[in-house]
Amino acid sequence: TLYTEINGQTIAGIPEFSSVTTLDGRQIDFYDSEIKKLIPRQDWMKEFASGDRFKEYTEIREQVQQIYKINIHFLMQQFNHSHGVHTYQRMYGCDWDDQTGASEGFDQYGYDGEDYVALDVKELRYITPVPQGFITTVKWNNDRAQLEFLRQYYQHECVDRLKQFLTLRKVDLERRGTPEVSLLQKDFSSPVECHVTGFYPAAVTITWLRNEEEHYEDVDFGDLLPNMDGTFQKTVTLTVFPDEWRNNQYVCVVEHEGNTIQKILREDEIKSNNSKFLIVWYSVFIVVILFRIFTILYVYMSFSDLSLN
Repeated sequence: TLYTEINGQTIAGIPEFSSVTTLDGRQIDFYDSEIKKLIPRQDWMKEFASGDRFKEYTEIREQVQQIYKINIHFLMQQFNHSHGVHTYQRMYGCDWDDQTGASEGFDQYGYDGEDYVALDVKELRYITPVPQGFITTVKWNNDRAQLEFLRQYYQHECVDRLKQFLTLRKVDLERRGTPEVSLLQKDFSSPVECHVTGFYPAAVTITWLRNEEEHYEDVDFGDLLPNMDGTFQKTVTLTVFPDEWRNNQYVCVVEHEGNTIQKILREDEIKSNNSKFLIVWYSVFIVVILFRIFTILYVYMSFSDLSLN
């Protein structure tokens, strides 16, 4: 989670306070001082948002907003800043390795984009790279009750919450993570791409068949890539001349989670720039014809008006 407090005149639309929570780099909720509501950013978060815990999270952000409004003025004094636009931020959370079970917490504070104070979770003490942070580290390191609370939070509650979010996301992605398969081609002479997207989990097998036999000649396997919604995509490219696939049957076979999808390489199955070009060309052609008809009618009517006078 990243908290941001801004002091000073800002650009219209930028809130004084905001909070963003991410999971594996993707935003899952958002709060700011203007909307004053915690908004789920993923469909699967809406289930979590319907519970009492989400209401509690909203109240926490409202409290943090008030605290940060005070803290940023203290920091401005520490750094001898009397005016201007300044920012105070906190980024905290935890990492969890689902293979080894190892977890690690992090808790960092910043001022104007630079490190201010950070919690060494293993040593359970605050450290600072700047002299202005010395007073804060001494005060916070003497609060043993708060440090013990944070130790428990990063060892248990943070990881448990992370696992819950991962489970909710997995259920949602598996429910709608059926592969969408398309055959793509830039133009008539370009290689044909078997593009598979929107699937979850990531394990997928993509094979080109030639006359019902596996075909690997002139086949290029692309990398597995993530989509913005947490699903995945992959492309396997076949380099083959049009006469070759018209005289032989080529099929892209996709296997995912026990399901099999096949796309036979035919002209009516290929999505290409040529089809778009033809649509645009015909559209332009029709517009030109209509313009000429309008011009002829306009000239005719003009002459008709002149003759009446």
